[in-house]
Amino acid sequence: SSWEVRTSGKSKPGMAYFYNRDTNKSEWEPPAGLTREQIEALPGAHQLAPHQLEPVAPTRVRASHILVKHEGSRNPTSWKQPGVQIKRTEAQAIEDLRRFQDDLERAREEGGPSAEKLKFEQLAKEHSDCSSHENNGDLGKFEHDKMQKPFADAAFALEIGAISDIVKSGSGVHLIMRTG
Repeated sequence: SSWEVRTSGKSKPGMAYFYNRDTNKSEWEPPAGLTREQIEALPGAHQLAPHQLEPVAPTRVRASHILVKHEGSRNPTSWKQPGVQIKRTEAQAIEDLRRFQDDLERAREEGGPSAEKLKFEQLAKEHSDCSSHENNGDLGKFEHDKMQKPFADAAFALEIGAISDIVKSGSGVHLIMRTG
C-alpha cells in the first residue's frame, strides 16, 4: 500500500492522519477499502487512536459482472439476439454461471489472480447479456442505491479482486468481481 500514518504538526497538533505517498493525499479517516489488519500494518500505525483503526465502508465501489438473463428477467432480451425473447430457465442460467465458475477456478489455479481476472473479462465479453460486455463486464464506479439491492449488497461485501457466488436480481443471475 502507498498509505502511511503521519502526525500532524499544524491543524491538529499530535493527531495521527493517513498520507498517500503516491498521490500526496491526506485523510483523517482510514482510507476506504482497507481492512483493520491492513490499517494496523501501515508504517506509523502505532500512532493511531483506537477509533482510527476501524475501517470505513466505501460509499462507491467498482465492479464487473457476467449477467445471464432468463425467461423471468425483467427484460429478457440480449445484445446477442436483438429483439428475441430469452427462453432459458433460471436453472439453465445458473448452470451457465456454474460452468463459468469452474473456468475461473481453473484459470486461478493455473495462473493466479491475474489469469482469473483476464478469464472473467473474456467470459463477460463473450457471454454476458448486459451491454457492459463491450467493456469486459465493467460497470464503473457506483453507489449502493444505484443498483438493485441484491447486486449492490454482494458487490459492496466483496474484497477488491474477489468474485461473488451466484447473485439473483430482477435482471437475471450474475457473477460479480469487485475491481475497486
